[in-house]
Amino acid sequence: MKLLLASRNAGKLREFSALLPELQFVLWPAEAPELPETGAFFQDNALQKAEGARAWWREHGTEAVDGVLADDSGLCVDALWGGPGVLSARFALDLPSYLERNRRLLAMLPGDADRRARFVCVLAFVPLAARLKGGPITVSGAVEGGLALEHRGENGFGYDPIFIPDGFDQTFGELPSSTKHTLSHRARACAALRECLPELHP
Repeated sequence: MKLLLASRNAGKLREFSALLPELQFVLWPAEAPELPETGAFFQDNALQKAEGARAWWREHGTEAVDGVLADDSGLCVDALWGGPGVLSARFALDLPSYLERNRRLLAMLPGDADRRARFVCVLAFVPLAARLKGGPITVSGAVEGGLALEHRGENGFGYDPIFIPDGFDQTFGELPSSTKHTLSHRARACAALRECLPELHP
């Protein structure tokens, strides 16, 4: 089964390829337009991206795919009233690297602040192949944890080096990918997607 991944994020592609090894992914091409994500909730944005990608691919796609998979995910920090949340990918874009963005986010928390946080992921799947019936499917996953005092580790991507999942002392940036893939928000969303789509069962 081949899916168009409605993202140019190479880190997400690596994770989805590891979490859903039975699938083949086509990355959103460089010449394609930016996908909309103007919703107030992760689910809104995931659906916008999936349906926007499907509409464009029907007109301009260069190869046959069975459907489109879109992800909207982010870090929700209690002390920041749930932020950056749906704006996670657009937080501190004036800074050139995630190392600097992570440092800015941590600097926004007073020393005595509640450091509780969670990663949230919503996946939206829309079919393209005629054999796949039905409308869009959305599933979600989340992992609870807290924020480190500093950026630690270079594994993963994005906010991984500042997030410590419950039950661990290391950040996602320090933990091996094999551990992260058993408990991450994206891993849990992928497990839920597999339950909803019989075609994904090996």
